[in-house]
Amino acid sequence: MPGSDEKNTIWFVGAGAGDPELITVKGRKLLDRAEVLIYAGSLVSPALVETCPAPEKIDSWDRKLDDIVSIMIDRAKKGKRVVRLHSGDSAIFGSIVEQIAELEKAGLTVKIVPGVSSVFAAAAALTTEYTPKGVADTLIITRPAGKTLEVDYIPELSKVPATMAFFLGSEHFSEITEKLSCPDDTPAVVIYHASWPDQKIIRGTVADIAQKAQDAGITRSALLIVGRSVLGTASGYKRSHLYS
Repeated sequence: MPGSDEKNTIWFVGAGAGDPELITVKGRKLLDRAEVLIYAGSLVSPALVETCPAPEKIDSWDRKLDDIVSIMIDRAKKGKRVVRLHSGDSAIFGSIVEQIAELEKAGLTVKIVPGVSSVFAAAAALTTEYTPKGVADTLIITRPAGKTLEVDYIPELSKVPATMAFFLGSEHFSEITEKLSCPDDTPAVVIYHASWPDQKIIRGTVADIAQKAQDAGITRSALLIVGRSVLGTASGYKRSHLYS
């Protein structure tokens, strides 16, 4: 296992979107050899946590940054193999740079193993791609303003003919759709727990998707995807030059 025995190294591993089989082979091997596992509570598959043989497992859900970092520093400097398991892929709203900054100050090395983001698990659930020819050439990943973000740029971003994916917005679907500059009949989908056993897909348009999600009782752990690409083969795509 390359690098698994390096001292003073913290491994950040993307757990994948929810389905435990969506973790990478490298990530799975690191879990199998971990001596300390620090994981993101209910955001990662319980199966991954349960099957990890690490003698010390710590749920970071209700812990502050300083506490989490202190644990990682302490265990790594004791020669333990430490794995920090994040949901999806830590590069998207993973809040990892502040952890890495403190770990590097302590003289530790950080290495990252990517995971399958929920935005890509959502596309798989919809049996589509986000950039079909003639429909969208751009994927915008963003989030709405809220408790931890004062200003967003949804009106400006939604003027671009793109597929838009909204993270961290389950409580703000109405606010998001009201800000969108695209037409009200633009297709939109809300996907709850993409790739989990209790996955739900709610289809609609910009005009009604927020109400449909509310009626379905979806208030957390969901993505909002906006754009004709969510229609898959009915999106009006053109044949790619790849197959000409």
